[in-house]
Amino acid sequence: MLQRIIFCTAVLLAIASVILLALFSPVPHTKNTTRHRLALSLYIQHPQVGSPVPISVAPPATTGALIFHHTLTEGPESTSRVIGKAQGFIIPNEHFAHSAFNIIYLTFYTQKYSGSISIRAKNVSHKKKEELKVVGGTESFAFARGHAIFAQTDEEISNLDATYHIKLHLKFPNRSQIISG
Repeated sequence: MLQRIIFCTAVLLAIASVILLALFSPVPHTKNTTRHRLALSLYIQHPQVGSPVPISVAPPATTGALIFHHTLTEGPESTSRVIGKAQGFIIPNEHFAHSAFNIIYLTFYTQKYSGSISIRAKNVSHKKKEELKVVGGTESFAFARGHAIFAQTDEEISNLDATYHIKLHLKFPNRSQIISG
């Protein structure tokens, strides 16, 4: 009989503990669940003739691949401060429109930011303004998500020679929850 009383008391105490914990446990702070956000504005410049940087490979309209290596600058002028590079491999053929190869990499090397951002270029339709998805990054941009808006700055230049304005809207997970190892 004594064992039965002890068992019932233990069960009642366990139930009471669960109820009290549910009622009085601290609510997680919204500060810990928010994401860090970052907005950047920069420009992709077509390499100048005679520069050591390779020029874009222009494919025929229906086949081939567009492989490019351009510079990233702070401003629209080709003389603006270089802050990184833009590289990519895009297969414009509609059969490969959803290819995993269609990625644009923006690499930064400034005092404030270093690392790269990966932008998926799946559904590029060759408009004057494109909105693409940011799918990851490294170093300063680790775990980045968001979108990148590419807009051609000069309508008189062909698409291959154009300067593009890029607006990046990035979100990062709460970095305090990342365990360093």
